[in-house]
Amino acid sequence: MSAPAALITGGTSGIGKATAELLRSRGYRVMVTGVSNVTEAGLPDDVKVVRADARSLSDVDELMGQVRREFGSLDLLFLNAGISRPGPIESTDEDAFDDLFDINVKGNFFTLQKALPHLKEGASVVFTVGAGEGIGAAMTAAKGALLPLVRSLALELAPRRIRVNAVSPGLIDTPAYSKLGVSREMVDSWGEGVPLGRVGTPSDVAETVAFLASDAAGYITGENLAVSGGIGVHAGA
Repeated sequence: MSAPAALITGGTSGIGKATAELLRSRGYRVMVTGVSNVTEAGLPDDVKVVRADARSLSDVDELMGQVRREFGSLDLLFLNAGISRPGPIESTDEDAFDDLFDINVKGNFFTLQKALPHLKEGASVVFTVGAGEGIGAAMTAAKGALLPLVRSLALELAPRRIRVNAVSPGLIDTPAYSKLGVSREMVDSWGEGVPLGRVGTPSDVAETVAFLASDAAGYITGENLAVSGGIGVHAGA
């Protein structure tokens, strides 16, 4: 019996990279995609790294050809590719809006559609969602569109016993913050406002994805698991 196979989009840094490393350590065959850092991802040699833009359907077609040749079928599809374009409505231009929906929504939708023939019965699909209010209307809308999609897909794919869930990371220390010009001191200071007293790490999210992919989560579908250290949790009266 061959080892389970996982495809992780947006897997060359941050949460995707941590998940690839964790799954590999647990015996998975792993393929990741990215558009940057592909040649310098620093992943183990036996993790297949593919340059693919989630918004390009031709790239996705080529990716699925590689999945078929390398793995034959998939046990896990982790749809982690996404971009951040925070900002208020006044400063959001058409290009930023289109990028947000083309990658976060369209890209994830069609990657899953094209992966369907390769997903085993009983496979797991996990979306990265994790954007709440306060980061800009367009970004919130693009990420928020994924939650009803997850619930609908969970019902559509249930006859094949394919489980579809989401993870919603809170404040996670990833390279995305430095790309946005956020200092290390600022990121560390945010931990003071987290109920568990720290900013999360990519491995915190990776462990959740691994759980959702495992038999231990075999009766969980259509759900969104927050990995936030307690942010957003409010005690009732």
